[in-house]
Amino acid sequence: MSQPSIEEPVISNLAKRPGDRPTRRQREQRAYGLVLATSGLSVVAVVGLLLAVVGVVSFGGPVLIAIAAVVCGLVLRRSLAP
Repeated sequence: MSQPSIEEPVISNLAKRPGDRPTRRQREQRAYGLVLATSGLSVVAVVGLLLAVVGVVSFGGPVLIAIAAVVCGLVLRRSLAP
């Protein structure tokens, strides 16, 4: 005689999946790094623009740095949005 098959109950996997949201600490570290990058690039852009006005450097570098600062600021703003 064969025994009737009893199906085991399906239990969901409680382990975190790799595609889940980052932890609060990881989000905090990313935001902090973006704040540092945005502020640092902004300072360098302003100093570069002042030096460009005086005639020490060309306007190309400071403008590219200012664009990078704006991009970092937008990424920061998006990461802080609820």
